[in-house]
Amino acid sequence: MAEDLKKMYRTVMEDHFPDSMRISFGDRELVYRKRSWKFPDEKGELIEKGLRYGENPGQEAALYELVGGNLLLGGCRFIEPGKGLVSAITEADMLQEGKHPGKTNLTDLDNGLNILKYLMGKPAAAILKHNNPCGAAHGSTLAEAYNRANRADRIAAFGGCLVLNRPVDKETAELISENYLEVVAAPDFEEGSLDALKRRANLRIIQVSRIERLAEYTNERFVDFKSLIDGGLILQQSPLNKVKGPQDLKLAETTYKGETYKIKREPTQREMADLLFGWFVEQGVTSNSVLYVKDECTVGIGTGEQDRVGVAEIAVYKAYQKYADTLCFDRYRMSYKELELAVEKGERPKEQKDEIDALTREAKAGLIGSAMVSDAFFPFRDGVDVGLRQGVSAVVQPGGSMRDWEVIEACNEADVTMVLTGQRAFKH
Repeated sequence: MAEDLKKMYRTVMEDHFPDSMRISFGDRELVYRKRSWKFPDEKGELIEKGLRYGENPGQEAALYELVGGNLLLGGCRFIEPGKGLVSAITEADMLQEGKHPGKTNLTDLDNGLNILKYLMGKPAAAILKHNNPCGAAHGSTLAEAYNRANRADRIAAFGGCLVLNRPVDKETAELISENYLEVVAAPDFEEGSLDALKRRANLRIIQVSRIERLAEYTNERFVDFKSLIDGGLILQQSPLNKVKGPQDLKLAETTYKGETYKIKREPTQREMADLLFGWFVEQGVTSNSVLYVKDECTVGIGTGEQDRVGVAEIAVYKAYQKYADTLCFDRYRMSYKELELAVEKGERPKEQKDEIDALTREAKAGLIGSAMVSDAFFPFRDGVDVGLRQGVSAVVQPGGSMRDWEVIEACNEADVTMVLTGQRAFKH
């Protein structure tokens, strides 16, 4: 049975999707071409194949690239041919194919690009898993950006997809090669970097040359398709993030029962940098979501919850887990869970775990002075109170709740600044 399961994941499925696809929007037509690549199979024979499989083995899937037509709807111009990123990847771009790519590898890569398109001003790294970032960071160098993103959540990064916005140098490649990743994507790879990365034979190494032009995509829309269980479709314009800089964030203010409530303190320069960074990363996180960010690096990411208090608490819980794990790894070269097990078995003194726990509590998992980011408004103050108890110093959220006054009061009581985007960032 175990060998059958392993074989299932190694399988490259055939697909029966057509080589081309045409979609008509009234009198307009978009033309798509199915993307495939030539690779040697397990027997060394050259085969041509598109996606390995879909979200799971047993699901056929296909990747299509827009190659013709243009679309104008409601005064909105959508992505046009010649701007391909993930859908335009060729065999030459796959510097090492590793295991043949599947749907989730490429959707993780795509969402990484969706985040990095806002972070092109400095070296940045995003590591994704199941189409959500588990760590994202800026750095003074690419190696620093990667190291910070990885340390933000070492555990979830295992088997993840790393997307970088600068050419990979040898120092960064050496750091990357220490970990197990499924995909590494970057605009280029400098001399010596590929040798280090190729130590991982199954790693997919992908060059996406247009990454250097990602900032151009911040104002581009695409047609977003959602397929329904009955075969129906919901189509929508992709969102546009109107927040580009500090000028687009407004100090929280509202009127309730004739009284004006406003935030008393403006963000510091460091807080503003974290608020913007967090809001940009938020564009790639599944809703409901709450993030904590410090020094332009994620500290805790809560995703996909049904209530805002719960997701704020989950993000705190994850921050504590990840902080303790990083401390443990730095000191003992083992994960926190491995240390816990070793203590239970009597192989390690309990004092080692107690010290890690105490240091984590004392630092509040790095949350003190962090920025709290919410993709939608706080309907009650209990959501923002979760972050305030951990020592956050700044909050960014869309605003628009009937109880904005209550949330503003909560922040003022804690001498915490809060800015509003005037736009939510749901992603489902």
